[in-house]
Amino acid sequence: MKKYSLIALLLFLFQAPIFAAGDEARDPAVAYILGFSILLIVFVLWLALVYSEKNDAKGEYFLRPLIVLKDKITKATPLDREKEILMDHDYDGIKELDNPVPPWFNFLFYGTITFGIIYLIYFHIVLDWSSAGEYNAEMEQAAIQKEILIRSGALVNEETVTRLNDVGSLTSGKEIFLKNCATCHGKQGEGLVGPNLTDEYWLHGGGIKNVFKTIKYGVPQKGMISWENQLGPKKIQEVASYILSLQGTNPPNAKAPQGEKYTGEKAEESQS
Repeated sequence: MKKYSLIALLLFLFQAPIFAAGDEARDPAVAYILGFSILLIVFVLWLALVYSEKNDAKGEYFLRPLIVLKDKITKATPLDREKEILMDHDYDGIKELDNPVPPWFNFLFYGTITFGIIYLIYFHIVLDWSSAGEYNAEMEQAAIQKEILIRSGALVNEETVTRLNDVGSLTSGKEIFLKNCATCHGKQGEGLVGPNLTDEYWLHGGGIKNVFKTIKYGVPQKGMISWENQLGPKKIQEVASYILSLQGTNPPNAKAPQGEKYTGEKAEESQS
């Protein structure tokens, strides 16, 4: 009767975590936890069966496999047979036992030698591996990934930004400008509350890097907000490139120049 009760309990405990897991069982971590829980449940139920059927109050039946395993991996001599392995040496009444080297130690010792040989052959002969070569390969891969991210706009910042001259980028930049910037700078960049963007004079530096930085962080003390969160790197690059395309357009009613004349644009254009 006890046996059937334990089997029923086993079935109940098995189905509970399975149904509770649901779709989460697809997650490897959840699967590992579930598997460990099932093994633990089986182990506990096995203990219950052993103690109930064998009446093993002292745990001798349960511990027997562990004792056998311990004897095999240690090869230790039982206490009642230690006299058989006593050595002849006597150090002030202290005698030494001639115990053999434990098998587990030999396994680790020869295992490390085997691993070292396999490692040496595989990495330094078959693969011709070196830490310097691995470092260079990883640096090359990182450079490729960085270039991909820069081209996609994900890593564009005030240090890496370049001026865009293609029609698509300038058209997008114009749309952003008319929607967000024309209120202060005029639809043609002639300047209203904000400065004129069509001349060579700049309050915070000209060129793509300076204009990008000004748009990104804004000028709070003069009422210009940061557009970093609203636009993102790619759109800031597009609108900054469009603003620079307005240079020399001389729109009507242009505001008087403000700031200092910027002369670094030609050098930037020749590098881009």
